[in-house]
Amino acid sequence: MSATKFTERLTRDNAALLLVDHQVGLYSGVRDIPVGELKHNVVALAKTARILGLPIVVTTTAADSMWGPLIPELAEVLPADLEVIDRSSVNAWDDERVAGAIRATGRKKLIVTGISTEVCLAFPAMAATAEGFDAYAAIDASGTFWQAKREAGLLRMQQAGVIPIDYSTAMVEILADNADPLAGDVYAALDMPFAVIVGQLAAAYAKN
Repeated sequence: MSATKFTERLTRDNAALLLVDHQVGLYSGVRDIPVGELKHNVVALAKTARILGLPIVVTTTAADSMWGPLIPELAEVLPADLEVIDRSSVNAWDDERVAGAIRATGRKKLIVTGISTEVCLAFPAMAATAEGFDAYAAIDASGTFWQAKREAGLLRMQQAGVIPIDYSTAMVEILADNADPLAGDVYAALDMPFAVIVGQLAAAYAKN
């Protein structure tokens, strides 16, 4: 079977991360996922992307007048010199600074998260797909304001060819090998709840 965007793997050489509008004001309305869980997941995604060397593009909308700054938990783990692109367009892809920054990465696979799922995530993911990128929607690192909006956004993205994924699966696929020297740092950054038990078991075996 020939490879397609649905079967090709995410790698450190072909993937980039787009974080759209993870802003304090928007988080206040999220209802389809617990806000604490959402913050955990997007922070873990950003930390792991940095460990794996992925380019990261970050946007806000009307940060000074409407939706406020990035959530501080995310701002803390982003590179200090990373420019957060503040824009007015509803679709982040319509801002040439955003689309240009993504094109400049030279990567064909784009992992996208956003608040809200059906707009801030879906619109640029679909636009990137239309331009020939392979867009991956990180669903558990995104959120919206009620369940029907989440379901409608997911259906529309899938119809447009966007690939749904969760934050940890995307990063583990990129890691690829548990013997990689970065594996410990990656799993620590992902901070998956079950992994605590796995780590405790590994430590116990090491003692024996």
